Amino acid sequence: MTRVRAIPTGTPPDTPSDAPPAEHGAGAAPHNIEAEQQLLGALLTNNDVYDRIASIVQPAHFYDPVHARIFEVAQTRITRNSLASPVTLKAFLEDDEGLKALGGTAYLARLAGAAISSFAARDYAQMIHDLAIRRELIALGGEIADKAARVDVSSEPSEQIVEAEQALYQLGERGQADSGFQSFLRAATDAVNVANAAYKRDGGLAGLSTGLADLDRKLGGLYKSDLLILAGRPSMGKTSLATNIAFNIARAYRRGTLPDGSEGAVEGGVVGFFSLEMSAEQLASRILSEASEVPSEQIRRGDLNESEFRRFIDAAKQLESCPLYIDDTAALPISQLAARARRLKRTHGLDALFVDYLQLVRPASAKDSRVNEVSEITQGLKAIAKELDIPVVALSQLSRQVEQRDDKRPQLSDLRESGSIEQDADVVMFVFREEYYKEREKPGDHELEKMAAWQEEMTALHGKAEVIIGKARHGPIGHVELSFESRFTRFGNLVKPWQQPGDKGGEDGAGF
Repeated sequence: MTRVRAIPTGTPPDTPSDAPPAEHGAGAAPHNIEAEQQLLGALLTNNDVYDRIASIVQPAHFYDPVHARIFEVAQTRITRNSLASPVTLKAFLEDDEGLKALGGTAYLARLAGAAISSFAARDYAQMIHDLAIRRELIALGGEIADKAARVDVSSEPSEQIVEAEQALYQLGERGQADSGFQSFLRAATDAVNVANAAYKRDGGLAGLSTGLADLDRKLGGLYKSDLLILAGRPSMGKTSLATNIAFNIARAYRRGTLPDGSEGAVEGGVVGFFSLEMSAEQLASRILSEASEVPSEQIRRGDLNESEFRRFIDAAKQLESCPLYIDDTAALPISQLAARARRLKRTHGLDALFVDYLQLVRPASAKDSRVNEVSEITQGLKAIAKELDIPVVALSQLSRQVEQRDDKRPQLSDLRESGSIEQDADVVMFVFREEYYKEREKPGDHELEKMAAWQEEMTALHGKAEVIIGKARHGPIGHVELSFESRFTRFGNLVKPWQQPGDKGGEDGAGF
């Protein structure tokens, strides 16, 4: 679309004293003053028009700053169920210097009088929105060109590409390159909507379900914009738990209409999984082992009978449309990880992101200490969560000091470079399987009493795991007991002694 400069023949001038200057070119930036006047006139004549345009145009989309202020005042009144008309807006705008340059509050009456019809208001709103995006693109293109033209040793071309992609993504998602401040009213409305969604689920989850009932009850689900750290010593099963949760979310995915009218995930979600340690094939084998109930070591060896192989193939067919995307590129810099996550959300959607594991992500540039490098990585992961408005689950290793204690249960101080990880995370969870440690305390066969006591303890611990919540911004800390089937690397809900197979608790305990 070429630049539009429609000049109305009526009295309202189209260039007020505080109109923005032309940008990046000899002519004016793309705009259509007449479309803005027609939209405002239709709105002031019939407030019902607002419901048809509210999701399309915002004050920042108007080229004329005076028009932006008029729309903002009208918008505020309409959302409060008050009348927005030339008469009611007069008191709010009579001291506006820009409006005085257009003839004062009489300009409001002329806008309403010159409105042709309200039926085309949505088309005018779309035109205003599209022209605003074009202006943003021109400004962004100029910034990219200016930065590329400056040869600066501290600004690598690859970094500039990532920055440009981030700015373009934000522009595509929100219609503006920088959201800036927002009013408390808007933030409070978002908070009420989250609480309302949880209330409609009978006091259920405000966040994304993990598929593990007891963990969901403790956490309230995985909240958007949260960074969750899942930590544990080797062989505790943190990767297994992460893949279980990722698979549960992707398997439950159902697309539909969201409360704001847009299309998206109404159950489950699209999942991105950065596997920096294991290959995509190994990760897929774990998920297929869980789904088909065939031990993962048998899958790797190909040691399957006909029944097991049939279950394995059937599970693969059922999961081929599962929206779980795996990136197994090794040693990804945090900037590239963010760029790939943005690209995935733009192309396929993205509702949850997993990173296995945090210490294998590289910083964007070398730092003077490992603590500073990890700090940059955790801050980058938190920024991804906020920017894409999704939960980010990052796995983390624990230091070896856990092994030196009698009580092997991990705590926050056991996190490697714990200062930055603990500080930036919204939730910190530890995976702990006491059975793993108890198994290595097996007494000699000649120690009959000790052997009997050890066997009794092993029986009590068998097939059980514990998720210790060491930090939670949105709820209490504590622990959650889960079942663990090592053959299938599968976590599930643990059936309590008082729960019967036929009741709700029994159903929850069936596993996944």
